[in-house]
Amino acid sequence: MSYVWIVFVVAAIVCGAVTGRLDAVGSAALEGASEAVKLTISLAGALCLWNGVLEVMRAAGIDRAIAKAARPLLRRLLPDVADDDEALGAAAANISANLLGLGNAATPTGIRAAKLMARDERATDSLCAFVVLNTASIQLIPATVAALRASLGASSPFDILPATLLSSLCALVAGLAAERFFRRFTREDRL
Repeated sequence: MSYVWIVFVVAAIVCGAVTGRLDAVGSAALEGASEAVKLTISLAGALCLWNGVLEVMRAAGIDRAIAKAARPLLRRLLPDVADDDEALGAAAANISANLLGLGNAATPTGIRAAKLMARDERATDSLCAFVVLNTASIQLIPATVAALRASLGASSPFDILPATLLSSLCALVAGLAAERFFRRFTREDRL
């Protein structure tokens, strides 16, 4: 990916030099860097806020309640680890953080769940289904996107809730359908 960015930078400098607007390229680069710093700081504040909310939820036991409610469904979706409480707990914690739109906070539990589901460094059917659940998760509260919209001056950053819920639900259904379809072709007993 770094090569792609190098090509973009070189192309911008060459185009600026050829058109005689190299000063505009330089000022745009400096302005872009300044805006990137402002955006990063505003997003960091919002992420700290939502991670704090997640910690309060953990202390109050709300995350465990969500995990407990999700376990029956997870046992059906992740049959290879249906009896592994540790793996199901990590998967449920990951999914509950994703439901709240806290992808960054969900990463450690997602990695832990994936390690617990892997068998002999091979992806199991349950691990593949978990990756789909993690990647195309339903977003009840799109905290990161709302923070980005707020930092860019949106008057109502959470007005995207219906569209986010619908699109993430469609992505999840399509992902799980594809996972089930391709599962037929990758069974170890057929190899």
